Amino acid sequence: MNPQGERWTTDQVLALAPDEASRKAGGKLAAPGPWSDTGADGGAVWGQCKGSGKKPYQTVVDLNGPAFKCSCPSRKFPCKHALGLLLLWAGDGGEVPAGKPSPWADEWLAGRRERAERATAAPSGADAPSRAPADPEAARRRAERRMQRIGAGATELEQRLEDLLQSGLASDGNGGGSWDETAARMVDAQAPGLAARVRELSSVVASGPDWPARLLEECALLHLLDQGFLGIERLPGPLAATVRARVGLTTEAADLLTGPEATTVRDRWLVLAQQDSDDGRLLTRRIFLRGERTGRMALHLSFGGSTGRPLDLALPPGLVLDADLAYYPGARPLRATFGERHAPVTHGPVPPGGGIDAALAAYGDALRDDPWLDSWPVVLSEVTPIPSRDGTGWQLADADGESALPLDPRCVGRTSLWQLVALSGGAPITVFGECGHRGFLPLTAWDPSPVPL
Repeated sequence: MNPQGERWTTDQVLALAPDEASRKAGGKLAAPGPWSDTGADGGAVWGQCKGSGKKPYQTVVDLNGPAFKCSCPSRKFPCKHALGLLLLWAGDGGEVPAGKPSPWADEWLAGRRERAERATAAPSGADAPSRAPADPEAARRRAERRMQRIGAGATELEQRLEDLLQSGLASDGNGGGSWDETAARMVDAQAPGLAARVRELSSVVASGPDWPARLLEECALLHLLDQGFLGIERLPGPLAATVRARVGLTTEAADLLTGPEATTVRDRWLVLAQQDSDDGRLLTRRIFLRGERTGRMALHLSFGGSTGRPLDLALPPGLVLDADLAYYPGARPLRATFGERHAPVTHGPVPPGGGIDAALAAYGDALRDDPWLDSWPVVLSEVTPIPSRDGTGWQLADADGESALPLDPRCVGRTSLWQLVALSGGAPITVFGECGHRGFLPLTAWDPSPVPL
């Protein structure tokens, strides 16, 4: 169980919020006034919050998930009541006393325990119920047809790139519409990965004075991906798996855990960051982890649509999970899915990190295996955010001042930059983020508590 004295920090609670509005609304409920029947038993927190109706909203949080339940009509996950209750508990002011769960809270918690026990007792591997389709031959034919469609799409895209090079990059100065049309053709070819990369080309023209060089680089990577898929039977297995994933061929998570070649890695996984993004059509949650024993990085992805379907997992930075992870196949595996959990979540220490040179080497090694990588997750220790020498941006400098890494322009001018600078106060700190060709994008900092940026 999660020890009662091992409370979450305010920053860990706020990291769970689905958006800024929820953070503000939850903060307003982090006071004892609207709450009654509150309690905590080390593994859960519960309480009733007075709302606009006659009956208060019943809110309960399973800290070992974490998982949330509230009787309010909100479709946000977690809702403002769950956030307010956790903030009240995290404040440790005595407003959430230790005790036994109220009957309504205990019913939901008991149901979660029963489902977890059934999942643990369910057969797996060779003894698991078959997930094979009713007609394997029909499934094989569908897979072959899709491969043929993607191959046709890749061939068409190669012709589009050849036409561009023959006419000259300058001819694409107003070509955003044509790239959108090409992207739509890749969607028709059932190659969403190719479509996404093509869409990015339409924005390169407006990216600054050096756009022709950047357009040529992106076209070269797209050409490499096309050729990789068209010759996929000649590629080594791990690289072929990377190419399949890059064009949009996915592997079912259940197959990773129970398939004939399923392998898992058990470790104590420290949650390094949780980041949500919303493109208006799809909500994506990225959770980064690192194994205590293996040192391996992992990325868990979950998705939610515009219908309000909640994301399936929320883990604030600083938690530790003793669990099995199964990695998706690839030349440089990073994305993973959770298997069995062997113990409740606990709190972890500040992660050990390396210097600037080690971060660049890690990204270079990963890029060697997967040339389409934009970045690689790294932990930097003893680094200080300072303005760049030319005054045009910011960078992270090693303690000895010998090496510096520019910050990704996407974070400059945003709250994350000023949070990082304020947390440092001119002194070295530990930072987790993504190191890539744009620079370093900070996601979490420790001093000494994890602060999502």
